Amino acid sequence: MPHSAAGLAYREARDSLLARSHDVAAARDGFRWPDVGDHFNWAVDWFDQIAEGNDRLALRVVEEDGSEASRTYDQMRRRSNRVANWLAANGVVRGDRVMLMIDNRVELWEAMLAIMKIGAVILPTSVVLGPDDLVERIERADIRVVIADETDAAKFDGIDRDLVRVNVGAPRAGWLSFADSDGASDAAPGVVVDSTDAAIVYFTSGTTSRPKMVEHTHVSYPVGHLSTMYWIGVRPGDVHMTISAPGWGKHAWSLFFSPWIAEATVFVYNYRRFDAVALVEQLDRAGVNTFCAPPTVWRMLIQADLEKRPAALRELLSAGEPLNPEVIATIERWWGVQIRDGYGQTELTAVIGNTPGVPLKPGSMGRALPGVEVVLLDPVTGEVSDEGEICLPTRPVRPLNLMPGYIGEPERTARVDHDGYYRTSDVASRDENGFLTFVGRTDDVFKASDFKVSPFEVESILLEHPAVAEAGVVGAPDHLRLNIVKAYVHPAAGAAPDAATARSILAHAREHMPPYLRVRRVEFFELPKTISGKIRRVELREREERHADTRIDTEFREQDFPDLKS
Repeated sequence: MPHSAAGLAYREARDSLLARSHDVAAARDGFRWPDVGDHFNWAVDWFDQIAEGNDRLALRVVEEDGSEASRTYDQMRRRSNRVANWLAANGVVRGDRVMLMIDNRVELWEAMLAIMKIGAVILPTSVVLGPDDLVERIERADIRVVIADETDAAKFDGIDRDLVRVNVGAPRAGWLSFADSDGASDAAPGVVVDSTDAAIVYFTSGTTSRPKMVEHTHVSYPVGHLSTMYWIGVRPGDVHMTISAPGWGKHAWSLFFSPWIAEATVFVYNYRRFDAVALVEQLDRAGVNTFCAPPTVWRMLIQADLEKRPAALRELLSAGEPLNPEVIATIERWWGVQIRDGYGQTELTAVIGNTPGVPLKPGSMGRALPGVEVVLLDPVTGEVSDEGEICLPTRPVRPLNLMPGYIGEPERTARVDHDGYYRTSDVASRDENGFLTFVGRTDDVFKASDFKVSPFEVESILLEHPAVAEAGVVGAPDHLRLNIVKAYVHPAAGAAPDAATARSILAHAREHMPPYLRVRRVEFFELPKTISGKIRRVELREREERHADTRIDTEFREQDFPDLKS
């Protein structure tokens, strides 16, 4: 049990949410962000206090070949203390920025706790990045320490910089070995941090521009993710699984902070190639209670026709991009559980969500979560509206779960944080009951014949067609209509990328869409995505702009099919 004043305040806030897990109105009315004081360190004041003497599994990692590794809460406490003391003995100090390039293995969680405990700053980094990306990030972030898997350590060989280099795995010349931390003391490091110190820095996925460096403090993520725990619905003793790769904010959301705030078990299944059947078997075998996956995974599960529900599942969630209503309806028909969508950003924790026990409105991403105020601002007038940019008021009190800003880019920070609001660049509509429905990124929404078109709305209808696995919708420039709605389609398994399939998709659009939304061009295409899996519609728009005055040879147009009535 936490015994510091900060830890007790944190527990009280958490327990107030757990007690109102199915009554979001009561949770919103009764919840207050905890006052954790000037010197809060989540890894010490929360995790270590709940972990001491606790034999419940904190982490279980299963590999494709059936091998696995696990740690109890107490083992994780003692092991992360050893790593922390060992790093400190090798010169890592408070404020040092540590690039953490480790895949989903137990050392990742040990290292994250350890880095926090000594007041250094975690920079989670995707293992898919190459040497050129790493050079840029090391320079921009002023990295002092690198901790990397043995399979990725070679990427740093050509980087001429004075770094403390730590290798996880087989020994490597010129690198410290993570395994040597076994011999360090497991006593608490005793480093005191300021609550406002940087704790974790993420590079955004860069859907439209160069990745930004998002800074979070020992409060904004560690305390802010109380809202994420509430949205997930994870409870003490649960087994929680999220499909997410290290290096992205969602990993910290759902595989580090939220489940350990709730005192649950983090379950991870590692695989080289996605196998829907194997995944569902693991969900069942591990007794997973709460499961979160990105929309791409849910669509692949549907393609595999896996109608048998894993026995222990209670809560299903999706995040990263809005989930299309057809996918939610199919899983509910099969498994009897609704997938609950939620919304947040790397810059925030979860701020909007469909919460446990509350009936969903089809297509909606839910309502503002406890501790969060959300307003929609008309992008033209700047006035509060029923449709507009999702914003969080920063006056009179700045949201606790909002980043301080982008590192080294005050102009970028000022573009999203000004005049009393943090601006997300996402557009939504709100109904009379407070349900918010995603419309699109401000950059993605376009006009066709003077009507505003939401790519997400069109893509949702397209996904109802059996030949469409994924779609990215953009405006194709047109002299008469300003834009014509075009769909780039990744075909479902067994669907041929040919004229017959294109005609069928266009006929489906004609039947199910009003004229201003109707898809009039289709192209089968490998959708460009960020490393975190989000569709880069900006690349599709740029492709259309390059061909504004010429027809793309590989696209199909409505007029190619005279039997489609105008």
